[in-house]
Amino acid sequence: MNQLAKEGIEQFLRALSVDTKAPELEKTPIRVAELYEELFSGVGKDTKALWGELFSTDYNGLVAVTDIPFYSMCEHHLLPFFGTVDVIYQPHSGCVAGLSKFNDVITVLSRKPQLQERLTREIADAIERDLSAEGVFVRLKATQLCMLMKGTLQQGSQVVTIESRGLLREAGSLRDEALAMLGGTNV
Repeated sequence: MNQLAKEGIEQFLRALSVDTKAPELEKTPIRVAELYEELFSGVGKDTKALWGELFSTDYNGLVAVTDIPFYSMCEHHLLPFFGTVDVIYQPHSGCVAGLSKFNDVITVLSRKPQLQERLTREIADAIERDLSAEGVFVRLKATQLCMLMKGTLQQGSQVVTIESRGLLREAGSLRDEALAMLGGTNV
């Protein structure tokens, strides 16, 4: 456990007039510090090694991995945002990644102070760069707790971000096929 983080949380709570000596709160700084160590465990990590072994196939079509859950922390308020990621990619020369590896990469990229827009881009970057994908389409749908808990309390709202690259960037039959894999033209 990071002692500096624990002390910082304790000071933060005291600054807000929270009695950290109360029996029910005396372990809270340790718990919060340990939680944030886990929530920020992706800071400075590279995704390349996470993909593991790539597999050659004679498959030439699009590959979609959808509804991958993610949880991250908004860098503006340090409140959670969470939702699902849909990934569609065109493998390079039939070279595909293990399907569970998409979850691993998304988890590492989301485990740091983050913006949804940046996370969307970083996922697309990792797939394009690490897999040499010829086309990439990434969609994140998220609930942002800062929107729900402060200000106008925008209950039920979701934020959708999209990043597309290569063969899936421009309108055409391949992009239409990708959109159909996600349930139609309304992404």
